[in-house]
Amino acid sequence: MISLSINNGVAEVVLDAPHKLNSLDEQALAELANAYDAAADAASRGEVRALLLRGEGRAFCAGRDISHVRPESDDAAAYLGGLVQPLLKKMSSFPAPTFAAAHGACLGVGLGLLLATDVVYVAENAKFGSPFAKLGATLDSGGHWYFTERLGMHRTLDLIYTAELISGAEAVANGMFSRAMPADELLENTRAVVAKVATGATGAFTASKELVAHIRDQRLGLWGAMEEENSEQARLCKSDDYAEGFRAFQEKREPKFTG
Repeated sequence: MISLSINNGVAEVVLDAPHKLNSLDEQALAELANAYDAAADAASRGEVRALLLRGEGRAFCAGRDISHVRPESDDAAAYLGGLVQPLLKKMSSFPAPTFAAAHGACLGVGLGLLLATDVVYVAENAKFGSPFAKLGATLDSGGHWYFTERLGMHRTLDLIYTAELISGAEAVANGMFSRAMPADELLENTRAVVAKVATGATGAFTASKELVAHIRDQRLGLWGAMEEENSEQARLCKSDDYAEGFRAFQEKREPKFTG
């Protein structure tokens, strides 16, 4: 169900089970974790400098595959806490910039995959929300935290109670994701951005990625964040990419980053 390809410094991870809207069972989660491990290994060798996650078919990911789940014996804690959460942490700590192109349904675990990705571009007609009211289940994979952060308590509970979905355009307007665009332009535009980022200063990008995560998770204030910025800049100024960037600027040419 999961495929990985690497070309020109870009790893492309594809959810490829369109017949079930790329919903994820335990095996698919393991395959996805393996794909990220393989891409991370390639990144450690300098072969991957950016990653793109996308889904085939009509949807990015409709969430957990519950088609064969028996509710009387289901171990939701093992699925979510034992498989999903470790995967999302692995994705979040990927050692290079990560992007997702999300269209159609992006629900449950599918939403979680996006929350674990650095930059998310969505189709204007993509769908987000909590469609679990009819299942007697609740929003998972970090959805409560993210919706409350971006939409506030009242709108979050409104979406949960009613099971209504919001569009990609509305999600971006509410600060949930990076950009919204027509569905037929999404993949081409995202690939173009990822290809450009893959030629950038990966070390500097990773420093910003870690700093943003610290600001989010540790609730850093202005001065605390500034101190971390200062430390990262001091570290980066000893790197080859830093020297190349300054030389290129002074010589009025495009830089050629290798880090």
